[in-house]
Amino acid sequence: MGKRAARNGARRGHGHPRPRSRGRRSARRHPRALLLVGGLLGLALICGAALAEWRGGDTDTPEPGYAAETPLGSRAPLPAAPSPKPSKKKDEKRDKESDSGKKGSDLPASGPGTFTPARASGAPVGTGGPLRRYKVLVEDGVDVSPRQAATEIQAILAHPRSWAAHGRGRFQLVSGGDSADVTIKIATPATTDRLCAVNGDTHGELNCEVAGGVVVNLKRWVKGSPQYDGPPAEYRHLIINHEIGHMIGFHQHMDCPGEGRAAPVMMQQIKGLKGCKSNAWPYSRGGAFVDGPAVP
Repeated sequence: MGKRAARNGARRGHGHPRPRSRGRRSARRHPRALLLVGGLLGLALICGAALAEWRGGDTDTPEPGYAAETPLGSRAPLPAAPSPKPSKKKDEKRDKESDSGKKGSDLPASGPGTFTPARASGAPVGTGGPLRRYKVLVEDGVDVSPRQAATEIQAILAHPRSWAAHGRGRFQLVSGGDSADVTIKIATPATTDRLCAVNGDTHGELNCEVAGGVVVNLKRWVKGSPQYDGPPAEYRHLIINHEIGHMIGFHQHMDCPGEGRAAPVMMQQIKGLKGCKSNAWPYSRGGAFVDGPAVP
């Protein structure tokens, strides 16, 4: 070899790196390798912990909303979170608004005792018997339209199952300013008690027939009766037919004729049906008079 080759051979060890040189390179790379291995181990530990937590770890405690024996993968959905409860103020406001929308929830117990007549009139209805002209009045301060009430009473008396349709009399609605044979008043409970006192105590609950007229308790007109199986509008038919029945000659009350049968219109159905079915008409659909035993 030449001198240059001899020097290179001595330096490189015949083509291999010297042990000293290799040791230095390992020393330089070892910290990086340790960091890389440590990072991988740390990442593995974190992933393992997360997986264990997702599967519930080693604990036997079930997740909220699941049964402990339910196997993973067949669990039912968690129950829905309960809706937030409204505050007490919101509840009170809602109840107040709901009550204000219910007809009859704020009925006056008493009134001034003065009345507004209905400005309404109509043709006579009925197939025979004497003609009775009637007018309708409503106590002042009451949320009932006199004209609407008069129109409703006219329809009741003209119904094919009413008194007029069966020869018991003819009836004609006249305006409040005209003379009339019968006056039908819708009054507050206290005024009804006062006007009906000559015939007995109505206890703020009942209606009555008086000389020359009928007094309808506002409470019954608007709310109906808890004993009557029907809406208040239908119970008004019973009120008018019952009181007019007294006026045309049915002075005694009737009782239930038998279990499951229609109650007579002259029965005081508000006091209990005694096994009868509630009924607002003096005649059946077939035209038969709905009779019953007289109350002693």
